[in-house]
Amino acid sequence: MKKKKVICIGEALIDRIRNKSNQGFKDFLGGAPANVACALRKLKIDSIFIGSLGNDDYGKKIIMQFDQLGVNLDFLQLENDSSTRVVNVDRDQFGDRSFSGFEESSHSCFADEVLSKKLIKNKISTLEKSFLEIKYLVTGTILLSSPISAETIFFLFEQANKFEVKIIIDLNWREVFWDHSSFSSKISKAARVNLIKNFLNHANILKLAKEEAILFFEDENPLLISQQLSKRPDVIITNGKNPVSWYINGLKGITENPTSQKIVDTTGAGDAFLAGFISKLISSGYPSNELEIQDCIKFAGVCGLLTCLGEGAIEQQPYYEKVNKFLGSLIS
Repeated sequence: MKKKKVICIGEALIDRIRNKSNQGFKDFLGGAPANVACALRKLKIDSIFIGSLGNDDYGKKIIMQFDQLGVNLDFLQLENDSSTRVVNVDRDQFGDRSFSGFEESSHSCFADEVLSKKLIKNKISTLEKSFLEIKYLVTGTILLSSPISAETIFFLFEQANKFEVKIIIDLNWREVFWDHSSFSSKISKAARVNLIKNFLNHANILKLAKEEAILFFEDENPLLISQQLSKRPDVIITNGKNPVSWYINGLKGITENPTSQKIVDTTGAGDAFLAGFISKLISSGYPSNELEIQDCIKFAGVCGLLTCLGEGAIEQQPYYEKVNKFLGSLIS
């Protein structure tokens, strides 16, 4: 059986995006693993989402959007005693966003902080059957800010390794999640960085932003970063609209990003990029030479760019046909 599915694990939440004057806002489905799961479906790749939502109106809204895109929710958990997280996102005049905190909740923690290993183990036979078809497991590092969710991701890593599923980690450093968590607010920044850096040793592929590379590795050379990690993963470093640097399949290089003067909102651009990259790995196979790598990164870059041309992460993610049409316009 050829493995063609992707499992995305982590937070699904609401991005409450402020307008440029910060006077009003609009709510959008977000959360990096949720964004990747949805983007993959638009790119004709089957995805499974594992996460925990509050049994509330926000949670129901997120489920509805997952259902519309055909994301598999067999392992989704619904919590009565915690709420779906709402993130306040501020945006500057260039469309770049920053996270300013969370909407207050009547519960002591958010649903994504209590992703239950026990509930997943209760469905272990279904999980094992799913893993037979899964090529990649995708996650970030936000789950580490809660020991409950962290235990679950490590359990899922064990299962992935049993079935030779490759692990892709998008570092996605979001300090605000640690600062506002009752589980991790007292942990020092140095301890957080160390915890995350150890976690990255599980990666077969690591994606990170340039500022994350400098914070966690004091380097922006993807080869040297790979050499610091036990699995010697392939490493992709993004830097906004600037060129992407990469170390993939033993080769090192740089790929220019497509650009546009019409950037509206950069929320979710990196997640669309990652989904685009993964979709190429599945549809075309793992790249074995520089030309194939450049092709994968260019496709991913177009996915990221097209997501920036409107508001919200998932609404603006491009379908496969739109990406190919854009790539065709670059060539002609």
